Amino acid sequence: MDWLPEGAAVAQIAQTLVGMANASGGTLLLGVAPRSNRVQGLAEPQATVDKVAQAALLSDPPLILPRPETVILENQTVIAANVPAGLPQVYALDGRYLVREKTTNGPLSAGRLRKLLLERGEVSFESTIPDGAALSDLDERKVEDYLRHLPGLADETPQEVLVGRGCLRPQGKGLRPTAAGLLLFGKKPQRWAPGADILAARFSGREMSDEFVREGIAGALPDQLRLATGFLAENIRKVARLSGLAREEQPEFPLEAVREVVVNAVAHRDYSIRGDNIRVLLFSDRLEMFSPGKLPGPVTVANIADERFSRNAAIVQVLADMGFIERLGYGVDRILALMRRAGLRRPHFEETAGGFRVTLYGPGEAVAARHAIDPARWKGLELHLRQEQALNYLLGHGRITNREYQDLCPDVHAETIRRDLADLVSKGVLLKIGDKRATYYILKE
Repeated sequence: MDWLPEGAAVAQIAQTLVGMANASGGTLLLGVAPRSNRVQGLAEPQATVDKVAQAALLSDPPLILPRPETVILENQTVIAANVPAGLPQVYALDGRYLVREKTTNGPLSAGRLRKLLLERGEVSFESTIPDGAALSDLDERKVEDYLRHLPGLADETPQEVLVGRGCLRPQGKGLRPTAAGLLLFGKKPQRWAPGADILAARFSGREMSDEFVREGIAGALPDQLRLATGFLAENIRKVARLSGLAREEQPEFPLEAVREVVVNAVAHRDYSIRGDNIRVLLFSDRLEMFSPGKLPGPVTVANIADERFSRNAAIVQVLADMGFIERLGYGVDRILALMRRAGLRRPHFEETAGGFRVTLYGPGEAVAARHAIDPARWKGLELHLRQEQALNYLLGHGRITNREYQDLCPDVHAETIRRDLADLVSKGVLLKIGDKRATYYILKE
């Protein structure tokens, strides 16, 4: 947050707005003394709103911001101009790229500017041509295998197809492979993008320990995906779940959801970050997937299930051609649906200092003891699918609250959730413990 007095010049307002836009956003209050922090108020609030609009237009490209809000502070009227986080472009003012740091607006260094351009998709690392890379660095067999996935291209040569997919680019008198081409079809992809690999590990408990199974996975991206999903399929435990009130042995996490998480990480990580790899860690109660690089463009943790943006459009297209992903749906909504259907907690998405982490929560360590409950006793009670989801959750967690049931069925009205639980109590399936907000339900032994 920053503040300026009513008399601040349009250019001064523009500096702060641009600096915030190139950082993580922020709020500018107009009508507050900058040094004393004393609220002075505004004699002409509308004129100040007009100043903010003029300042936003001075940016290159122009800043598109929410309309400034009128706020009452200490009985004085001030204007709050909000700059959202995660804006899709990099902004300049009079030819200078500024960034807000603490209380000042300073120029972006060349390195930080390059990084920001990559993060916001204005410059694509995958389209660059690494120094020294040549056509001979591509594996012809990998290219041939890929072309088999593309019927109807008989009139195009392999090189023409790769140019059209962004994997080759003309340079000088010939063609050279891009970073995307080397990552997808290279003989030694990690030579050109150090850290473009996966570390997979399984730990016996909830924390990292000396007891683990580990595998380093390198090579071209399609090969990494196959090996990583194979490692997870082998190391994910089998647990009992309900399916139509019959007990079945199933993986502790839905394998389709796990696969989507891995594919998303490989398809959308920031490959310009060297020396840091994708890490997929299995614990007794969860799976964590870390991917280097912040969320791209306008995508945020809040809108991740709805927003669509890829920093690696060529890589996404080729992986889609190979059947790894759906081109228009990047899998987050599918992950949420699969976890919900399995009666598991909603996944957790978070940005870290150096990247992005997805956590899938499993049934936990104590699940084996609860599997002794025989679900056959519930047959004939006419339980519907939502209630079966609740029972699956209970088998893994031992208890369920109204809020947890609502998270499993987010599109269902709260009153329907309440009736579902009351019905399970009346049918002798659940016991209600506690009162009001402290209420939770357990299986009736």
